[in-house]
Amino acid sequence: MRVFLHSLAWKQDPKGFKTRIDQFLAICARHKIVPMFVFFDDCWNKTALEGKQPIPKPGVHNSGWLQDPGDPASKESLNYPFLEKYVTDILSSFGKDKRVLMWDLNNEPGNSGKGDSTIPLLTNVIKWARAARPEQPITIGLWRWELEKLNAIQVANSDVITYHSYEEPNWHERTINLLKIYDRPIICTEYMARTRNSRFSNILPLLKKKNVGAINWGFVDGKTNTKYAWDTPVASGGEPAEWFHDIFRQDGTPYRREETELIRKLNARP
Repeated sequence: MRVFLHSLAWKQDPKGFKTRIDQFLAICARHKIVPMFVFFDDCWNKTALEGKQPIPKPGVHNSGWLQDPGDPASKESLNYPFLEKYVTDILSSFGKDKRVLMWDLNNEPGNSGKGDSTIPLLTNVIKWARAARPEQPITIGLWRWELEKLNAIQVANSDVITYHSYEEPNWHERTINLLKIYDRPIICTEYMARTRNSRFSNILPLLKKKNVGAINWGFVDGKTNTKYAWDTPVASGGEPAEWFHDIFRQDGTPYRREETELIRKLNARP
């Protein structure tokens, strides 16, 4: 399970924030789930505020998702001392915790039009994370090949290679073959967008064959609205013709039972 943290939640209540992480890890351990935590994120809404969050916009994918530390906040070096304290505190508290799989330092660096402007913060985050000496691996997931400078930094500083691909099988396989040259463990930390022909039925068997770990995006139809596609909102908030992400309806029944049966089969679950 890949779990996104947020620096403002830590800033508001550092002790309570860490208590909730510990509680969450205890729940995960009971269910034999080992999560990776994501520190920063360049995706979606540019500004964040503490406190009660807006309700989701009907039919809009990730309408409430927040960048961290935001824009232009991520470009302002005056924020670095606070962000360093945040990263250091979390890694000092959980960097030796066996219940944590690894640390994903920045989700999709350069997204939302940031491009190479995110490099100064990313290089500092890498420095802060290494200085904290966590026992778990660190990673920065690859996601866009045109960002060559960022890609080079991400690969050079990832103990485990992680990447995102919402492409159909032939393009996804090319990505895997390219990343195999680094001779490191590989985990696909985002895939599965049905309307782009990235499906459990055609991608998950490929990942298993290639010995690549797999974390799809989306689980339950909920307030993230990720059953709707990125660029195809449904203004009424009604059911899309085909779900983009997500596996279960709100009542716990599968969107498509053949998908959950395949997931169980490929993971050797009864």
